[in-house]
Amino acid sequence: MKEIIKNFLLELFFPSFCLGCNKEGTYLCQDCKSILEISEYNYCLCGKNPLRLPPQNSGNGKCRKCSDKKLSGLYFALPYKEKFLTKKLIYRFKYKPYLKILSRDLAGILIEHLVLAKNNTEEIWQNSVLIPIPLEKKKLKDRGYNQAEELTKELSKILEVPMITDILIKTKSTLPQIKLSKVKREENVKNAFSIKNTTEIAGKKIFLVDDVYTTGATMEECASILKGAGAKQIWGIAIAREE
Repeated sequence: MKEIIKNFLLELFFPSFCLGCNKEGTYLCQDCKSILEISEYNYCLCGKNPLRLPPQNSGNGKCRKCSDKKLSGLYFALPYKEKFLTKKLIYRFKYKPYLKILSRDLAGILIEHLVLAKNNTEEIWQNSVLIPIPLEKKKLKDRGYNQAEELTKELSKILEVPMITDILIKTKSTLPQIKLSKVKREENVKNAFSIKNTTEIAGKKIFLVDDVYTTGATMEECASILKGAGAKQIWGIAIAREE
């Protein structure tokens, strides 16, 4: 009840407007959401021309070319470059003026992708946990929240899969990945993460959650650490993928 009253008062004094068409009452109206073209397919991890995988291949998210990746596969809902609205939604989720509440709309988009691509089965989520990509302390202090964690909270509620936030920790400051080449991105995140406690992930299927997947350097580094700590499989979940 308190949450309902809080949201009512916020909307009363600070009304929301669609980031696509400026319609009042929501940050993403149904008309604008319909133009996002949420993916119905799964793709491999290859950086160039990723292979579209058949639905029955959901247990393996890689092709022969990317089989050496630590990550087992990736679920993503939107192509990052294709739509201006996609970039705007993610930008406002991460940068000033922050719209933390967008985690609900963005989680909804991801869930729609999981359903369309037949990735929302009991078998897929069995014995699994959701882990958000951690944010370094300075960025967390400046923003006031970790966007990946907020997204994970919403996914955890809908999927009924537990979320763990105190195992994977960022221990080194890094440069913004968007400004770097593929090689520099890998160097940038090398040894930037550590594991605090391994008992909760031993033998588990891990889903790493982030906003955008580009070269996969961050998720690969985290997957390598988690695998070394006893995780059974590590998959990625991202709102958008940039190629």
